[in-house]
Amino acid sequence: MADGLRDGVGALGSRATPARPPGPEPRMVDVVLFHHVQGLTSGVRALAAELAGSEHTVTTPDLYAGRTFDSIEEGFAHLGTLDPAAVERQVDDVVAARPGPVVLAGISWGVTHAQRLAQTHPQARAALLLEACFPVGEDGFGPWPEGLPVQVHGMDRDPFFAAEGDLDAARELVALAGPQHGEVFTYPGDRHLFVDSSLPSYDPAAAALAVGRARGLLARL
Repeated sequence: MADGLRDGVGALGSRATPARPPGPEPRMVDVVLFHHVQGLTSGVRALAAELAGSEHTVTTPDLYAGRTFDSIEEGFAHLGTLDPAAVERQVDDVVAARPGPVVLAGISWGVTHAQRLAQTHPQARAALLLEACFPVGEDGFGPWPEGLPVQVHGMDRDPFFAAEGDLDAARELVALAGPQHGEVFTYPGDRHLFVDSSLPSYDPAAAALAVGRARGLLARL
């Protein structure tokens, strides 16, 4: 955990909350970050702390009740044992408990929840979609809300993000959102889950760029 952060762990996961420095009150953004299919790893918690910095609050719900998995395949196998409706209710309850406007963020499988809520939750403030993106329209979660900022990040040769249509969907999404509200960033490489520092797929340079750009989005809100 980075200096100046407090980590509160409970049934819903953890929260990276800035320790307020003296001086004028900073402009805080409330973020909910949904983990990828391997669970709420230490790398996801570290990413939350980096996004939070000294200004923001980033909540990381634990949708696996403390379990993490060593591979994507094992994560998907566990996911198959869960009730999708129950997971969706848990996700909705986490966001409903936030006191005001919220940025919806997700990593890979977590984008399923972040993008759905970004398109449907009345208090959505922005969307941060890491390593996944779904088509907007009748086959997805409906239309993109007018004026809602969105950033999408992924590697340009990632077999999941680039080869399965997510990158195309991201480009279509930012075109719909417009140049003032939508951004898609690609990074050279073929790694999936490159933002998770606890996994072999971690790419420190690309992850640092993604974090910096994401924090830039939060600073503009």
